[in-house]
Amino acid sequence: MRWSVVSEHFDVEVAYAKPEEQVILTVSVEPGTTVQQAAERSRITDRFPEIDLSSAKFGVFGKAAKGDATLQPGDRVEIYRPLIADPKEARKKRAAQGKQLKKGGGKETG
Repeated sequence: MRWSVVSEHFDVEVAYAKPEEQVILTVSVEPGTTVQQAAERSRITDRFPEIDLSSAKFGVFGKAAKGDATLQPGDRVEIYRPLIADPKEARKKRAAQGKQLKKGGGKETG
């Protein structure tokens, strides 16, 4: 009788991007591995020491995910950089500037 060994591991990807550099690392994990654990096992902080995995925001295939979310085979963990500006505040500021420009805008006649 032959016994076949079923692998209890599967691959996931861990991705991180900066404006000038993007990296996707493949990590072999076992069932029950979380997003946070996969990020830690990827050793991505060796390459990008500025990443703080304890406070980082994560996603799986573009959808927000908590660090304790369980991964499935083939998932891609994305580590997000902190936002430089609050998008809502930036929109409000642009809208306010646009209104100011429009008030005095237009061609001079004469």
